[in-house]
Amino acid sequence: MNKLIIEGMTCAHCQASVKNALEGVPGVTSAAVDLSAGSARVEGDADVQALIRAVEEEGYSARPAT
Repeated sequence: MNKLIIEGMTCAHCQASVKNALEGVPGVTSAAVDLSAGSARVEGDADVQALIRAVEEEGYSARPAT
């Protein structure tokens, strides 16, 4: 599992866009995006950099949670 910090989400549409982007990355089995926490949990064996790129392509910023 990977956990990401997502910045720039302001509404449910943003949340859905990030979720769809993450689920489109090869190797992702599921993604859960928490709008209020500004985070995402991603299940599967996708590369974390590919996850970050997918989020950034939607116009948001992402980084691994520590």
